[in-house]
Amino acid sequence: MKLEYTDWQLITYAEAWQQQTALFDELIRAKMAGEPYTNNIITCEHPHVYTLGRSGKDQNMLISEEQLQKMGASLYHIDRGGDITYHGPGQIVCYPILNLEDYRLGLKEYIHLLEEAVINVCSHYGIKADRLAGATGVWLDGGTPKARKICAIGVRSSHFVTMHGLAFNINTDLKYFHFINPCGFIDKGVTSLEKELNQKIDLEQPKSMLRSEIERLLSRQLSEN
Repeated sequence: MKLEYTDWQLITYAEAWQQQTALFDELIRAKMAGEPYTNNIITCEHPHVYTLGRSGKDQNMLISEEQLQKMGASLYHIDRGGDITYHGPGQIVCYPILNLEDYRLGLKEYIHLLEEAVINVCSHYGIKADRLAGATGVWLDGGTPKARKICAIGVRSSHFVTMHGLAFNINTDLKYFHFINPCGFIDKGVTSLEKELNQKIDLEQPKSMLRSEIERLLSRQLSEN
């Protein structure tokens, strides 16, 4: 099967949502028609934006529309799972648009694979990251009062085709998380590679590693099944 990688670099959320929806719809159409199609892994960054998933609660946005505008940020109600999160410069956003049946994956296994890819990138930097029971994403010191999220995950799936994906904090300005209850949590923190390592990270390095890890894990999935 064909797997294509694209880096959209800095792109508005509205434009990225429109483009990935078009790819998602086309993959489903081609799949159902028995026509050739391409699976995609897309990375990008967004200007300051908040997104609220279909199961999210409006009260987890803690500031008004007027305050958002003054900050130069916007809020989108979107069609992925999960609650509210923030995207902004210095964060790797990854949108895999895949036919999971090509990789013999269920949705739960796919989310597990995305988490594993981020955990492995963190390990490269000497950071021990893991999953947290009942909380999708990648965490540091999960299950302790110091629990903090370094990567949020929210996915939409139809006909076993995925869109949306993950947001991995690298050099992210974490103050923007103060204006929300991240992913609906009021008792857990948020962190970044920069904060944990106390230094700026060249974004291209973890971006390349994340892509390689996702592709490696997809290939492993094929070889094991």
